[in-house]
Amino acid sequence: MPLANNALVLVTDGRKTLFFRNEGDQNQIDLRTEAHDERDDADFNRDLASDAPGTTQQSGGYGHSTYEETDFKQLEEDRWAHNAAEEVNKRALANDFDALAIIAPPKTLGELRKKLHKEAERRVVVEIAKEMTGHSIPDIEALLTNETKPAELADV
Repeated sequence: MPLANNALVLVTDGRKTLFFRNEGDQNQIDLRTEAHDERDDADFNRDLASDAPGTTQQSGGYGHSTYEETDFKQLEEDRWAHNAAEEVNKRALANDFDALAIIAPPKTLGELRKKLHKEAERRVVVEIAKEMTGHSIPDIEALLTNETKPAELADV
């Protein structure tokens, strides 16, 4: 399905979130940056995970079992995706867009899907499981153009 004029495009990866608006039409995508947010997490995991994993004594036997260390970086990336979904939900409920395109890595895309309101889900026209936050706007436009091409043109 081609990406309509005024469609909202979300590009996120758990560290960076970009919102674009398609100022073009179905034949020529023209993305304009609407909002962006990025976090710096170079030392994030080291600062939070200063303790060793916990242990517990096993019942009915000898020895100790070690708990798996919490991946604080992954938890923060999941929270970041949930925040992006909340923003999309707020915009959907305010009728800010009729069509939504989401581009995110597979894991982030899965977290987004968990938190999307039914009204936002209804407006999703394309989901692309790919990391694109570090790419240029023309690269994102080209990807969307290729993914939203009508079926009869895609085979040409």
